[in-house]
Formats: sequence, C-alpha cells, structure tokens
Amino acid sequence: MKKIILASKSKDRSKILKRLNISFEIFNTQINEKAYKDQYSDPIELVKELAKAKALKTRDMLKSEKKGTVIIAADTIVELKGKVIGKAENEMEAFQILKTLTNRSHNLITGIAITEIDGSKVLVDYDITNVTFLYLSDNDIREYIKTEEWKGRAGAYSIRDRASLFVKEIKGSPSNVVGLPMQKIFTILKTEFNLNLFES
Repeated sequence: MKKIILASKSKDRSKILKRLNISFEIFNTQINEKAYKDQYSDPIELVKELAKAKALKTRDMLKSEKKGTVIIAADTIVELKGKVIGKAENEMEAFQILKTLTNRSHNLITGIAITEIDGSKVLVDYDITNVTFLYLSDNDIREYIKTEEWKGRAGAYSIRDRASLFVKEIKGSPSNVVGLPMQKIFTILKTEFNLNLFES
C-alpha cells in the first residue's frame, strides 16, 4: 500500500479519511492564497490552481519521502452568484456570510490535486455541491456563531456539526461539502496512481 500524505490542515478533511480507515499523514502547506485570488476570478479555476499549488509545494518540500508516496491536496470555497466567499476572519464576518447565505442556495466548490513524490504527473479536478439553507433569523445566526464552528471553514459553517440543523437540501457529493470529493479521489487514485482505497 502506497503512503498517502494529505496536504491540508483541515480537521474536516482528516476526519473523512479517518472515518474511512484510510492510513495517511498530514502535511500543512502554506501558500499565499490572496495572490491566487487576485489572479483568478473564476471560482473553479481558483480552487484548482490553489490545490495544484499546495500539491506541488508539498512535493518539493518532501522529496526525501519514500518513492510512490501519494500527495492529495484540496481547496474549498463557497460561491454565490459568481461571488467567491471564503473563510471568516472574525465573528462579524461570519455573521455577514451566514446572513448572505440564509434562505438561499450556494455552491461549495472543491479543487483537488493529486501527485506522487517521485513523479511529474499532477491530476487536477474539481467538484461542485449545491447547498440550500433554511431561513435563519439574526438571533439564530448569533447563537450558531457561539459554537465557533465557523472558524477556518469556507462559508462559515460546518455541515457535519450544528449547521446540519439549517441545511435544507444538498445536491451533489456529500463528502465534497466537507472538502474532499471522495468519489473523484477514489477514481483518480485507482486509475492514475494504481492505488485502490479499498485495499488500504
């Protein structure tokens, strides 16, 4: 079984792999996301380029790892009517984001990039999941913000936690909602990297 490195500090992404009993290690790659946001206005291109940059930087920094080691990188944003909504920096921003999303549908877009430590091939893809919120009053939003689930999450919510109370509908990959479209990752690993997650 090839070694897997998840190039992400996201707890939600780690939880997905742990829940599937997939053995992996975490490597936190820091890149200048603002520079990419300034360069790419299209949300899909943005997440794909961010994921690719994280994968390539991780590969460069971990050249001493065992041959065949696979790197999985991802980046997720919320898109509403063409506008990119990222992570809230503080409670006020979280309130404004949730106020914007209440009683509406938005897209969660995740870019993924997969490569090997000793290879030149980089597979880049994306997935979109459409999420619809119930109506949230200002008080509902303030109470939700107290949970601190908004911290470090695109769209300022965690669907696996208390945000499940106000998510009305999901169309698309459920795992993509928390930042890893596992059906796409499974297929890419199996067909392009000779790695079958069922055998992990």
